[in-house]
Amino acid sequence: MKICVAGLGLIGGSLAKAIKKNTDETVYGLDINRETIASALAQETIDGELTPKELGCCDMVILGLYPQATIDFINENKGYFRKGSIVIDTCGIKQSVVEAAETALEGTGVSFLGCHPMAGREFWGFAYALDNLFDRASFIMTPTEKTPAEVVEKVKGFALKIGFAGCVTATPREHDEVIAFTSQLAHVVSSAYIKSPSLFKQAGFSAGSFKDLTRVAKLNEDMWTSLFLLNREPLLFEIDHIIKALTDYRDAIRDGDSDRLHELLKEGRELKEQSIRNDVKKA
Repeated sequence: MKICVAGLGLIGGSLAKAIKKNTDETVYGLDINRETIASALAQETIDGELTPKELGCCDMVILGLYPQATIDFINENKGYFRKGSIVIDTCGIKQSVVEAAETALEGTGVSFLGCHPMAGREFWGFAYALDNLFDRASFIMTPTEKTPAEVVEKVKGFALKIGFAGCVTATPREHDEVIAFTSQLAHVVSSAYIKSPSLFKQAGFSAGSFKDLTRVAKLNEDMWTSLFLLNREPLLFEIDHIIKALTDYRDAIRDGDSDRLHELLKEGRELKEQSIRNDVKKA
C-alpha cells in the first residue's frame, strides 16, 4: 500500500515513523516546510516526497494538519485523490471537519473517515515526532452513514498494525462532546491555573500535583485556539460546569462549612473510584 502523510508535524511525523517501523508500506511525505521534508528523508521516515498533484498514486492519504487547513487541503486537492482511495484526518475536532470533507468528496469515489489518534506531547513539530508515540494509545474513528463498512475495518486494521492498543468508534458529535471534557477542558484549566500570581514562588514547594496540573499548559496556541472555537458549545458546557463546581468548593471554604466541604471531597473521590472501576471493566 502506498500512503502519503500530508503535514509532518508531531502527529503526522509520528504516524509516518510508526508506519515505517511496523509495516512494509511505502510512505510519502508532503509538507510546505523544506527543512521538515529534508529531515524526514534523511531519517528515512518517508520514502519520498509528493506534491498534491501526485496524490493519485496513493491508496491512503493521512492529513496531519490543523482543522481549517485540513478542510482547505481537501477542497483544494479533491481532484487529485485516486478514486477508491481513503483519506483520513487526525484533528482533535470531528463534526465540522467530517461534514466539510464529506461534502467536498461527494461523488469523487474517495472515502473519508474522520480519525483522532489519542496521543501527544508538550512539544510540536517533526523534531519531536516519535515512532512509538501511539503505542498503547486509543485510535478514535468517526464514521457516518456515508462511510463504507470495509473502509472502517481497513483503517482499524491499519491502526492496530502500527501500534495503537485499540480503536473506538463514535459519531462525530459524540466525539466532540466527550473530547471537550477529556482533553479540551483540561487544557483550558491548565492554562488558567498557571496564571496564578503564586507561580514563581512554587520552586521547592511543588511535586507531582503541580506537574500533573500544569503539564498541558505548554501547548500550541495556534492549534488549540482553532480546536476550542470549532467545538464551542460542548466546551462551554464543560467550562460552565467546572465553574459551578469550583464555586461550590469556594463557598464551602469561605463559609467554614466543614460538612459541605467534606461531602464535596467525598463525592469527587467516589466518582474517581467509580471511573477507575468502569475503565477496568472495559479493558
